[in-house]
Amino acid sequence: MTEPRDQILLSKSDLPTADVVNRDGRAAICLVCEHASASIPEALGDLGLSEGDRFSHAVWDPGAENLARELSTRLDAPLVLSRVSRLVYDCNRPPEREDCMPSQVEKIVIPGNAGLSTEARAARTEAVYHPFHRTVEDLLDGFGTPPAFVTIHTFAPEWFGVPRAAEIGLLHDKDASLAVRMLAAARTGYRTELNVPYSAADGVTHTLSLHANPRGLQNVMIEVRNDLVADETGVSEVASAIEHMLRLALNPEEDAA
Repeated sequence: MTEPRDQILLSKSDLPTADVVNRDGRAAICLVCEHASASIPEALGDLGLSEGDRFSHAVWDPGAENLARELSTRLDAPLVLSRVSRLVYDCNRPPEREDCMPSQVEKIVIPGNAGLSTEARAARTEAVYHPFHRTVEDLLDGFGTPPAFVTIHTFAPEWFGVPRAAEIGLLHDKDASLAVRMLAAARTGYRTELNVPYSAADGVTHTLSLHANPRGLQNVMIEVRNDLVADETGVSEVASAIEHMLRLALNPEEDAA
């Protein structure tokens, strides 16, 4: 594999690096899915990944885009989707973090990210990270009412061979209020927990910190075990559970009614 070390060339088919779905949605909710895509720009080849790892959880969040789109439809909420693999640039990490372009994820090695030059890292940041977050900023600027800010992720059922029992995780940054209210509204049927399988201490709430905190927006990062959203039925059932939690958390009077 030949990889440009001093630049990243995005072809017309690689652009844009972010899509907005349901831009005119009426809900005061902004949905974001940073790891929606497994797409790697042609200029970077396959980053040296093995065939078996090319569409693994290291490359993207399997099922997250379908879940985010279903929630966008159910809630009538605008949604920002990343169109570039998290391995090219993880838009939920700031540029100063080494793992914004990881050379290994769990047991999966990414040869094309090993030994990246300062110039190559800067080029990826300019090509992917900044356009993605400008898209989020522009969408937020268009809301008349300050929206709830919700990011959608999935996680692997096992990590380094250890099974993960949690099914839905509700993560928060500085403001825990929305996550706590959602947990209180959770239906039986899914094992839903606060700050699993990660928390802000693991450095995974960058998007919340970057966009929601400065605007004073209530916010939550939702993590769903990816085996639960592997097909249309699973996506629909999980989306229904999350919709229920969000609606009651944002409109507690509905529960009282």
